[in-house]
Amino acid sequence: MSRPAQVAVLKSTRKPCVFRLGHIALVVTSIALSACASGGLDMLGVGTDKKVQTGSVSTGATPSTSEAWSDEITIRNAVTSANLSELDSQPLAWANVDTGSQGAITQIKEFERESVRCRKFVASRESFEGVSLYDGEACLQGNGIWQMRKFAPVVN
Repeated sequence: MSRPAQVAVLKSTRKPCVFRLGHIALVVTSIALSACASGGLDMLGVGTDKKVQTGSVSTGATPSTSEAWSDEITIRNAVTSANLSELDSQPLAWANVDTGSQGAITQIKEFERESVRCRKFVASRESFEGVSLYDGEACLQGNGIWQMRKFAPVVN
């Protein structure tokens, strides 16, 4: 091989290497410059909204009258339609799609008072306001409609 041919072969093998090094240098420079440019933005200096807190719902929150009434009716219907022999002391789940509330009914006991059939129970209510526990009693009226006689929050 002649000397000019050797130089041509040598030059052709160098070009891709120089070309690659040029690309790598360009990429590294671009990354370094973008890091320097973004350093001017102070993301911590934007500020923090200190008014928003997690767990900010007070424990004494009570449902609105319409929500409480709707949930009370849902719980009454669940208690009065339950087959107590099949339930066998298991919790009875309830949910109200209108309010988004849900819970469980426990300790359902059927008894008679002055020839009127009644059911006592304890119900939990989980809602956006928090979790509450209620003591209730529903009785069957002469017209065949169950009426809630007691539905009060359990006070600890």
